[in-house]
Amino acid sequence: MKVCLLVLGLSLVLTVCVARSPYQAVLQHSRIRGRAQGPNVCAMQQVKGTDKKYFTNCKQWYHRKICSQPTVITYECCPGYEKIPGEKGCPAALPLVNIYNTLGVVGATTTQMYSDRAKLKEEIEGPGSFTFFAPSNEAWAALPTEILDALVSNVNIELLNALHYHMVNRRLTSEELKHGSSFASMYQDFHVHIHHYTNGIVTVNCARLIKPDQHATNGIVHVVDRVITAITNNVHTLIDVDEDLETLRTAIAAAGLTSILENEGQYTIFAPTNEAFEKIPPETLNRILGDPVALKDLLNYHILKNMQCAESIVSGTPMETLQGTVLEVGCDGDQLTLNGKAIITKKDQLGTNGVIHYINELLIPDSAKTLLELAEGSSVATATRLFIEAGLSSHLRGSEALTLLAPLDDGFKGSLTMTPDMRKLMTNHILKEQLSSKALYHGQELETLGGLKLRVFVYRNNLCIENACIAAHDKTGRFATMFTVDKVLTPPMGTVMDILKADDRFSLLVGAIQTAGMTELLNQQGTLTFFAPTNDAFNALPRAELNRLMRNHQELSGVLRYHLGEEMLVSGGVGSHTRVKPLQGGKLELGVRNYTVYVNKIPLADADLMATNGVVHAINSIIRPLPAKVDREQADGPSAPLRGPHTTRLDSRSFRDDDLFQKVLKSRSSRTMKHSQ
Repeated sequence: MKVCLLVLGLSLVLTVCVARSPYQAVLQHSRIRGRAQGPNVCAMQQVKGTDKKYFTNCKQWYHRKICSQPTVITYECCPGYEKIPGEKGCPAALPLVNIYNTLGVVGATTTQMYSDRAKLKEEIEGPGSFTFFAPSNEAWAALPTEILDALVSNVNIELLNALHYHMVNRRLTSEELKHGSSFASMYQDFHVHIHHYTNGIVTVNCARLIKPDQHATNGIVHVVDRVITAITNNVHTLIDVDEDLETLRTAIAAAGLTSILENEGQYTIFAPTNEAFEKIPPETLNRILGDPVALKDLLNYHILKNMQCAESIVSGTPMETLQGTVLEVGCDGDQLTLNGKAIITKKDQLGTNGVIHYINELLIPDSAKTLLELAEGSSVATATRLFIEAGLSSHLRGSEALTLLAPLDDGFKGSLTMTPDMRKLMTNHILKEQLSSKALYHGQELETLGGLKLRVFVYRNNLCIENACIAAHDKTGRFATMFTVDKVLTPPMGTVMDILKADDRFSLLVGAIQTAGMTELLNQQGTLTFFAPTNDAFNALPRAELNRLMRNHQELSGVLRYHLGEEMLVSGGVGSHTRVKPLQGGKLELGVRNYTVYVNKIPLADADLMATNGVVHAINSIIRPLPAKVDREQADGPSAPLRGPHTTRLDSRSFRDDDLFQKVLKSRSSRTMKHSQ
């Protein structure tokens, strides 16, 4: 029985917690933060330099910011309670009086005064059950003078109508003010529109409830931060009658979106003004206006799926658009921001099916852009310039299905002068089909406009095309896609052996390979990773060891095979504690520290020399197996110094059958013999 009661009790608690509204959740958090001040004290966050106060949630409490502005913590009586002189906190419940008197208790004295003047006092003092969304004193003061004068000068009807529109003929607590609900007001049954946001903010016709749930004997009062007006038109009608939105109106009709904006819904429209359209280069604007698909994407990018009043935004939040991507909607002080920019000029133009915020800058989604426009809006300025200088503008501006591989600016090294070789290189950064990085797979081959085949490598921590790894999310344009990559491509220009022969740094290594009879291995098809010792690596060995190694072909082969990995690994594929299995057996431990790749504690001197059958990484030391008990983390640190000629003799057993040291010694011996001759 006790177990059953316990389970039932827990179920009730969970039900209450689940059913609790977002406003009640932040109110409870404010109570918890204020309880040290006494009973029924709530902690409020007040924006510095303003009178704006908010019940706080956990995130805001620690950030101490609202709309990027610093806040201070104040402590006030929670709704429904008041202080008693000489006692801690707010121990007394407010006296329950009628709505008229409650207006005075909660500080809405201007609304109380206008209720008197409009002959509403008798109604809200008498029997009934009403909800009164009462504008604060500051809300009345903020009304334009001409509007306020028009209301109070005609007290017989206009002021009474305005106040009745703030009333519902039933009691509605904050719990009953559900998101997206509406209720018939007491002014000709025109509805008031409620939004109850997940951050605890509740609005009526986009006015924020700043003192909710003030109970009265004949109803309830919610103090709001602005005077609200009746809503009769949908958002399309609002756009249709505003001359500042003439271009937008034409675009909506051309895209076939009129019916959507006339239907029921809860939309947020960031409406570009005529001025916003005029800021766009005519060539770009005409292209989009003449392309129904791009135009529809552009307009849908300005429409959120959910209604967001300005007062509901207290920090930057990603919000989904009808186009399918997101906008970062935020605020900075009193200004709303889009993608971090304060471009909203008029807020909260409310319709029956949504809200309009005017913006002075057109938002163009990636899906409506050409490749050139995608590149110009990214951190690939150097690549963009080189594509244009290479004469590839027609591909970047056209309607071909392509994929652009655009290196980041810091991926370019050396001279950037346009030469035939540079032009060919940039051409090979454009693939012949439109791709998604999510659809790429290991071993896939991609053909470039220059006719080259590029290989795809999928690693645990990276996705690479040859030596260049994808550094940002895809940008998918109207016809083509852009992959931002971390390096300039170095397409394969020959076999591993060809790469080594063409580079003077590897002359000793080439001789060692030929001596060991491994030339064919490095010319045949495969996917090898060669950690290739440079001449400096061979010359660093004691001469006697080098000579001995070069005389023993089997031992030399073993050492070289210890530098050859069985699978292809570009530098971008190296993560924490990456392992490579050498052809000779055992293992090589790789890691990255301070942007340098290490193999068995040896730093790569040069990475990603791409070959048709593998990749070459240059190293200036011979790789030695790590001691068995050395922690793997040491693989990505500086190497211990090689032993000099006067140190203890190297133990060839540490290389098992493939003592790497023995093998490199020979090249240096050959060179010495030539000099002596």
